[in-house]
Amino acid sequence: MSTLKVDLGLVEKYNVAGPRYTSYPPATKFTDTITWPQLAEKIAANNRTTRDLSIYFHIPFCETLCWFCGCTTVITLNHDKGMAYVNSLGREVAEMAPRLNPQRKAGQLHFGGGSPTFLKPDEIRRLGEIIHKHFTFSPDIEASVEVDPRRLTRDHLVALREIGFNRASMGVQDFNPKVQEAVHRIQPREMTQQAMDWMRELGYGSINLDLIYGLPHQTPESFNETLDTVLEMKPDRLAVFSYAHVPWVKPAQKILEQQEHLPAAETKLQLLKLVIEKLTANNQYVYIGMDHFARPNDELAVAQRNKQLQRNFQGYSTRAGSDIYAFGMSSISQIPDAYWQNEKELPKWQEAVDAGRVPLQRAYFLTDEDKIRRETIMRVMCDLSLDYAAMSQKQGINFAEHFAPELASLAPLEADGLVHRTPAGLEVTDTGRLFIRNIAMCFDNTLAPVAERKHSRTI
Repeated sequence: MSTLKVDLGLVEKYNVAGPRYTSYPPATKFTDTITWPQLAEKIAANNRTTRDLSIYFHIPFCETLCWFCGCTTVITLNHDKGMAYVNSLGREVAEMAPRLNPQRKAGQLHFGGGSPTFLKPDEIRRLGEIIHKHFTFSPDIEASVEVDPRRLTRDHLVALREIGFNRASMGVQDFNPKVQEAVHRIQPREMTQQAMDWMRELGYGSINLDLIYGLPHQTPESFNETLDTVLEMKPDRLAVFSYAHVPWVKPAQKILEQQEHLPAAETKLQLLKLVIEKLTANNQYVYIGMDHFARPNDELAVAQRNKQLQRNFQGYSTRAGSDIYAFGMSSISQIPDAYWQNEKELPKWQEAVDAGRVPLQRAYFLTDEDKIRRETIMRVMCDLSLDYAAMSQKQGINFAEHFAPELASLAPLEADGLVHRTPAGLEVTDTGRLFIRNIAMCFDNTLAPVAERKHSRTI
């Protein structure tokens, strides 16, 4: 794919609130009316299968708060909390594991946060013992961890490799010192480079860097320098997120308001245009869609070309047919018939786990119609196309008839060059990759009116 050119007029037109479709229906539809006995029936039914598991552990702790952060975190300097949390994770896993089919293998493992490397290396090893006691890894397991270079030692990465990790992701946001100071995250290039050098030395097969555009003091000129630095470092993947300013949800973001240096909307669009055009120049990276870029030979890009890409609560994934069982406060699990989320506050999660209960806060059971729409939206998000005959056969419907109003609603998007429709199917154009959430929204029958949507903007 050649360099993508971004039309700022289209960006302004389609930049509305909408789901990210890490699930369908989105997590805003989860409810606290579903009881554990009801959910336990769904889990029992799910474990009649032997298909692979995707295991997620949420480690919420950070020493300091980055003022842009929208994650579910616990800010503390008390590292004694780490082992106590690991022990509680052990109890949570021990409660759930007997419900899982012992023939199921873990094809994916992910540590997210917060910062998993808040844990000491020996605490990471202890968590690894718990995981290996209860789960069997697939020979080709994809095991990815989020690390914080600011508090990272080589022994952290050694411990993570010892327990099976082979991929890593790091937040960078921006290498400009002025921006770093403004968002309360000082992380010089040398620190990030050291972490990457250790990872490559220790055999991590894929390294991802996260950037954010829309932060205080960012300009196209300054962010271009950050992108130059990143390209020199040659990560395998990049996630470049739009800063979501939601101080009514994350009060710490009010600090950024007080600085009066947040980029204007027009500047933010220029930053987005710069990112996409620079990263895709000369086929350095493939624009997977939304925020994600991967080298052309990366497993993510290959999976998309082969129409094997998936999407779930961990973002884009190369492993089809895995069910997510998630552990730790706020974590979300996903099986074909249900989603469920753990207690989002540490004391409530801790209380439930200590009492030997599944720490369920809310859940959602999918209807047959939900499943049809989920598959349709996921294929749009991942394959960038829909084959009506294949979808009809797979879902037991006449796809074109079932979705006639939705397909008709794509006419304005086709006029703007985002999709190409034929009687047999549709293709998302290169331009349309940037607007993939808008295209997917056409098939969403849960979407609230624009003024009532509790979502980030699509672009």
